[in-house]
Amino acid sequence: MNKIKLISLFATMLVLLLASACGVKSNDGTTNNANVQPADSVKDTNAVNAGGSAQNEDDILIIVDQTPKPIEGNSFDFVVKKLPEGYALAEMQWKSDKTNIKNTVQEAIAHGGNGEDGFYISGNGQFSGFFYPDSMKGEEGKVTFVFRNEQGKERTWQKSITLK
Repeated sequence: MNKIKLISLFATMLVLLLASACGVKSNDGTTNNANVQPADSVKDTNAVNAGGSAQNEDDILIIVDQTPKPIEGNSFDFVVKKLPEGYALAEMQWKSDKTNIKNTVQEAIAHGGNGEDGFYISGNGQFSGFFYPDSMKGEEGKVTFVFRNEQGKERTWQKSITLK
């Protein structure tokens, strides 16, 4: 059983590593950054850096899906579609007047294996979301995703939602 968890952990870390690649090297050794937008362009109030200023809407794209699922328990799914160049997902947070939950990527991977409440990432990195108990249904709050680069700089993305 531990061998399966270890393999799942490495597979997930590989997916996160690939997702945080800084650019694509061509055969001539140059880096192709054609899709990179300037960070000083201000368009999206959901993408906020650690200093609190808005960032380019194209830097971060996260889809939060609260459609009902045929599973026991309560959850929402999320997919990181686009993240800032050189950054990787570091932690996820749920904050409301009643509850404050913060999970690192490593904790989310563990929850993906054991089904524990909080943020989860499945063993192969294909599915990610947030499990919560019935007592949290109806809570209004913010889901926040924190991304960090190798220099320790942070970028965050937030969305206000009501847990269904």
